[in-house]
Amino acid sequence: MSSAIDVKEKPLAATGGQLNDARRSGSLGDALATRRWLTGLILVLLDLAILWAAHDVMIRWNFNEFLAESHWILLIIPALSLLPVIYIIGGFDSRTDMRGLSYTSEHLMGALIALTVSALIIYGFAAYGAYVRPSRGALVGTFGIFIPFSLAHRWLITPWIASRSSRKTFLVLGTGPTARTFYDAYQTKPNRQRLVFLDPNGDRVGQHLAGEESPVIEGDAVERLHALGSEHDGVIVAEGVDDLSAEVRDTLVRIHFEKVPVYTLETFYETHWRMVPVFALNPLWALQMGFQFTRDYPYVYIKRMMDLVLSGLGLILSAPVMFCVAIAVYIDTGRPILFRQHRIGRDRQPFTVLKFRTMRNGSESGSPFTVQGDDRITRLGRWLRRFRLDELPQFWNVFRGDMSLIGPRAESAECVAQYEALIPSYHLRHLVKPGITGWAQVNYGYGAGSEDAVEKLKYDLYYIRHHSLLLDAMIVLRTLYVMLAARGR
Repeated sequence: MSSAIDVKEKPLAATGGQLNDARRSGSLGDALATRRWLTGLILVLLDLAILWAAHDVMIRWNFNEFLAESHWILLIIPALSLLPVIYIIGGFDSRTDMRGLSYTSEHLMGALIALTVSALIIYGFAAYGAYVRPSRGALVGTFGIFIPFSLAHRWLITPWIASRSSRKTFLVLGTGPTARTFYDAYQTKPNRQRLVFLDPNGDRVGQHLAGEESPVIEGDAVERLHALGSEHDGVIVAEGVDDLSAEVRDTLVRIHFEKVPVYTLETFYETHWRMVPVFALNPLWALQMGFQFTRDYPYVYIKRMMDLVLSGLGLILSAPVMFCVAIAVYIDTGRPILFRQHRIGRDRQPFTVLKFRTMRNGSESGSPFTVQGDDRITRLGRWLRRFRLDELPQFWNVFRGDMSLIGPRAESAECVAQYEALIPSYHLRHLVKPGITGWAQVNYGYGAGSEDAVEKLKYDLYYIRHHSLLLDAMIVLRTLYVMLAARGR
């Protein structure tokens, strides 16, 4: 197996003088970073302009003396609520597909959350005697105007972003199995840049990478690397470091600091697709920076405290819903109401997961996977799964400490044994507690087999390495979208 991670584990050769010269002459991807920053700034300014205009319209429509005196507070608080939410869902990132239904739903949901937060803050100030004169009509109307217009300008700007990106090129260094796997993955993603594959050794120049429909492999790698210009977005290394000549390695280090970013497959996947290429990792990849943070006790304590508080609130707030679901399950199929199964948690510790039963009695002993239209699932169970209501009892697992609110999906011992034998790095999922929801669950959904397990592992490893409050917030928003859109299975 070719391992692109070798490029990161064994840094590309360069002398200290070369690196110092490169640092003085430029920095990593300055042009690319500046372009994305400017695009994000334009989107922020447009949102603020729309919010101000919507607020001004509602102030004039609902004009009264008290409202006019506090109108700046009534504008600032919604702005401070909206901008972080839109940032979390990627609304200021030029790499986000802002014309898709998924983003539109997240944008709408995020705006409604910001409206709720703004109302709580504004009316909280007013209730405690602060000099704020709120108007329900003005606040709701401001958001009502903001939402369609903020989506509209993104729909208009996205084609412009796409047309600029389509004129850009990624040079890909490599022609072997790893490069072909990357090309297949690239075809399934919403990428806009063109790929040019270079053979660093000149053995396959003029041949197709993978069939007649695939790109023709080009040569003169060193010359092409030296000729990089503004039409390039970067270089992707899809070869092991041992397969590259010293001249190519030195050239890559130089252009990485002087011209455009140079990505290993790992860094490209993580930066652009927010996942990890399992096929390109070596067994010691987890020793890099990032994973150890999941074992540090300050982080563990903070995450556990949040799990305790939020799962406790979840149990209290969802109690009426769980009571109704329990009665419905009992009427539909009788006892047992809860489904119990042994799952593998953090550090491979087993625990018993709780869920509302969605299958007929005795059918759980069959295949551990469900398929589309599985006749073992009851009519009520299908409805519970669609809205993820069957997972509400897992708040108790979180409160007990078996699980976390956010993390990889907990699998049965049989599945874990099977996957660990087939999939390299699968054991890394057990560095953290499993979660009710997670990065893999909201990006890939339900999986039923080893191929799906590989795809979900790409997202799980990304989460374990890049976990943060921002990423957790994004997962929560996407989970709400999955629930409200009834996309569970």
